[in-house]
Amino acid sequence: MIELAGMQVGEDQPLLLIAGPDVIESEDHALRHALFLRELAARHGLGYVFKCSFDKANRTSGAAFRGPGLAEGLRVLARVKEQARVPVLTDVHEVAQVGPVAEVVDVLQVPAFLCRQTDLVVAVARTGRGVNLKKGQFVAPLDMVQAARKAFEAGNRNVLVTERGASFGYHNLVVDMRGLAQMRDAGLAVCFDATHSVQLPSAAGNASGGERQFVPVLTRAAVAAGVDAVFMEVHENPELAPCDGPSSLTPAMTDVLLGQLVAIRRALGQA
Repeated sequence: MIELAGMQVGEDQPLLLIAGPDVIESEDHALRHALFLRELAARHGLGYVFKCSFDKANRTSGAAFRGPGLAEGLRVLARVKEQARVPVLTDVHEVAQVGPVAEVVDVLQVPAFLCRQTDLVVAVARTGRGVNLKKGQFVAPLDMVQAARKAFEAGNRNVLVTERGASFGYHNLVVDMRGLAQMRDAGLAVCFDATHSVQLPSAAGNASGGERQFVPVLTRAAVAAGVDAVFMEVHENPELAPCDGPSSLTPAMTDVLLGQLVAIRRALGQA
């Protein structure tokens, strides 16, 4: 059992939903998404954390949209937190960002490509905020025990580990559902990243593609396997999203999927 943004996450607790657009596009856009996602989560009886990035530092192309940057991004996230009355999560890419971000957000995320960066993991953990460690596409499930241990040894036990698929090259990702059970059996709180797991990295040449139609399939399987949280990117118009549109869900798709996830947990006798 861990605590994120004041909510208990783990066995016998309601599923936690971490959701929002991939990247901050504007204050109005972020706030609009936070409000309707908060209502969706409440309707289905789920805990909720709004997620959005101020900088996408690992885009396929150097010319791709990255977001508003640290200062403006934190201003927007602070406004979302205040106006929508929701906890917020964002990712950090370097140690220098950790302090300013921790002053605003409730959960700091270590991106998948950086999950083995010891200095970054330790700095994030030492803030005392909740920690979301994305599992690297190149990392075996049980290797995340070592990444989480870095945070534990820095004095922070409130660590969520998020599966987002494994890469074997050739513009594809594969999710091994056994890994979810392995990480939970090792004592970790586990989240499933529903939308990044269907990403097709760099498949569009200068951008990543995605297979949105498989998000429900994989997410239903992950919840049946017993994850504690789900992470998903939701956009009011994915076709116009500047980042990860092909793998993002629409609000209507999200509503239907959340209902299915709650039904699966109920059938399994879970909260």
